[in-house]
Amino acid sequence: MAGVSRCMKYSMFIFNFLFWVCGCIILGISIWIRVSGAQQGVDSSILAGVNLLIAVGAIIMILGFLGCCGAVKESRCMLMLFFIALLLILILQVTGGVLGAVYKPQVEKIFNYTLNESVHALQSTTGEYKEYQEEFQKLEKKYQCCGLQNGPEDWGENFDKQKDICQCELEKPSEVCMNYKNRYIYRKSCGELIMQQIKNHLVIIMGIAFGLAVVEILGLVFSMTLYCQIGRK
Repeated sequence: MAGVSRCMKYSMFIFNFLFWVCGCIILGISIWIRVSGAQQGVDSSILAGVNLLIAVGAIIMILGFLGCCGAVKESRCMLMLFFIALLLILILQVTGGVLGAVYKPQVEKIFNYTLNESVHALQSTTGEYKEYQEEFQKLEKKYQCCGLQNGPEDWGENFDKQKDICQCELEKPSEVCMNYKNRYIYRKSCGELIMQQIKNHLVIIMGIAFGLAVVEILGLVFSMTLYCQIGRK
């Protein structure tokens, strides 16, 4: 062990074990966000950042294992691979954050286009989108919302034909329900709730990304320090 600090060696091992656990958590949370977003009808292009986090979580698990082995076996090759891969991930994260900020207007444009297409499907009376309309009604009941952008107006003629569309079970004015055309319907639009869900998810994603960046920088310092100590042994 001459030339290699036991403290640094085992600190590197503990760090990478925690790094591996962190990867498991990121992967699990990202998959949960991806699945819940898909169930709410959010377009896949909006969830591109979540897909990236799923990939990052899986890679971090592999890197954590690689770092643990490199520290225990004092393998300079493994430590260098760990350092390079971690540096690349950090660069990709920074790049992804910059691109997210730059292309924010385009993302909003895609989201609005998706909403407009969905509204068109709700207003269809040809039966072509019947299955989608039925699934959307289930979503309305589950989240107590109506329509996507303009409430019952998004259903067009279908709202007058089907009395159960947006039907509120309370049947009295409240924070959830309102009276519209002598019917009690849900007050909030589903688009509003979807946007709130996206914002909540983005806060989680940004928090994970920031915390991950700090951990990655520490990992770079630990791995390179141990790499140099092993080289001087």
